[in-house]
Amino acid sequence: MIRIDDLDAFVAIVEKGGQTAAARHLRRSLQSIGRSLSALERDLKVQLVRRTTRQSRPTEAGQAFYRRIKPALADIHEARLETANRQAEPSGLLKVGAPEAFAAAFVVPAARDFMERHPRLEVELQASDQPVDFFAQGLDLAVRIRELPDSGMQARKLGELRVGVVGAPGYLARRGRPSHPNDLAGHDCILRVLDGDEASWPFRINGRRRLVRVGGRFRTNSTPAIHAATAAGLGLGFTPLWQIRALIDRGEVEVVLEEFEATRIPIHAVWPATRQPAMKVRLFTDLLASRVRRDRL
Repeated sequence: MIRIDDLDAFVAIVEKGGQTAAARHLRRSLQSIGRSLSALERDLKVQLVRRTTRQSRPTEAGQAFYRRIKPALADIHEARLETANRQAEPSGLLKVGAPEAFAAAFVVPAARDFMERHPRLEVELQASDQPVDFFAQGLDLAVRIRELPDSGMQARKLGELRVGVVGAPGYLARRGRPSHPNDLAGHDCILRVLDGDEASWPFRINGRRRLVRVGGRFRTNSTPAIHAATAAGLGLGFTPLWQIRALIDRGEVEVVLEEFEATRIPIHAVWPATRQPAMKVRLFTDLLASRVRRDRL
């Protein structure tokens, strides 16, 4: 019969790179770790780890086994902890993945509040705009800012983020403040160079979504450059407002045409469908959802 201790030893060997490091991590003897690995391989009738004098590396079968048991083992330990300490303060490490800009604007402030409320919890944030591998990176949850494809992930919608038109006060004083999307025909607009139609911006007019043609003398494929160009007064920009909240707070740009905004970007917290969200995940997701909902952007 496979024991939880043997699975813990195997996971630690894979993640720490060897039996000695696994023994230190689990505070067990090297002999105990070796016995657990041997027992596990004997029960499964397959070699999970290839041993050398310097290190231990999982075999192909070991890698596949690790990917399957890692989330299940985490669920078991979390269930044990929650059952044994139903009324206790949650503790441990929460690993969160999020896009870089969103991580700085939302996840970091939420993590600050989270750790203040729960002093026995730690947070590790992996900020990246690249797709994440939950199992390889050991994440508890990740943030997705887009419509979710049909996948094997569980998701909770945290809210929606606005996309709108902004301009520098100097530009608006010089060229006037548009009161209707049709007014954009008389304005310089900063264009995003993409594969699609960068010269059309979406709006909601008379209850319907409409694309309005815009034009301008400055265009770029860089989001930060769009923000900088808008603040410099080169024209009106169309951008997710949460990405420029600092510029808005400092009065360097102002939001216009708010009543015609059509685009809302959905934001979700996701985790593998094979897992039940742990208590620390539920607590952090609740806090992040509250922050997204109350944020004016």
